[in-house]
Amino acid sequence: MPPKLLSDDGKNIVIRPLAYCKEADIAEFSRLMEFPIIPCNLCGSQPNMQRQVVKEMLAEWDKKHPGRLESMFKAVTNVAPSQLADRELFDFAGLEAKQAALMEGRIQAFNVS
Repeated sequence: MPPKLLSDDGKNIVIRPLAYCKEADIAEFSRLMEFPIIPCNLCGSQPNMQRQVVKEMLAEWDKKHPGRLESMFKAVTNVAPSQLADRELFDFAGLEAKQAALMEGRIQAFNVS
């Protein structure tokens, strides 16, 4: 989910103001500010949930390969429709015609025949 998203029904805009912050930084800031901890059983905070499994996997990756998580995050912040597999966002079927049109206007610098 992006940091700012229009809900499917168009009635609400969902914002995640700390989306670009590391969880550890948020936790440290909370500790320094002495914010109270409010118990919660929502959003996968229960043990053995898939969210927790993925969190552990990412922590292990970060430990074994420092910088990988930052690289992954950067990769999803600069995406073009042609880099995705969604046929409604990008015309993959029309690529050959587009290539032919581009090649038609080019001047051949080398004639190998």
